[in-house]
Amino acid sequence: PRQPAKTLWYDRPRYVYLEFCVEDSRDVKVDFEEQRLVFSCKNADGVEFYNEINLYARINSKDSREKRSDRSITCFMRKWKEKVAWPRITKENIKPAWLSVDFDNWRDWEGDEEVERAMVEQYAEV
Repeated sequence: PRQPAKTLWYDRPRYVYLEFCVEDSRDVKVDFEEQRLVFSCKNADGVEFYNEINLYARINSKDSREKRSDRSITCFMRKWKEKVAWPRITKENIKPAWLSVDFDNWRDWEGDEEVERAMVEQYAEV
């Protein structure tokens, strides 16, 4: 049986970030499409996780990436229209139970572009 992974998200001027909270993930697959993201993996116990998100707005799928760590898989999706805030991650105005705003990383954008660029570069190095 598949189940959705607990997911946190936050918005930045150039990217939207998603974190799928799965420890010891394996067989990680992330498909970035222009208006959809499909995520799947298994954990150490063999539990299958699957999330499909119809995105609020278009992304540049070729400039979107994921980074796996021991505790989660972080995706950063390049917005098609930069500096346009996303009020939510989903196209539909409904919030699935497994999806939450990452308030630890949510903040006003002012002067945030340098911080964001540094974060993306840090991810890209791995």
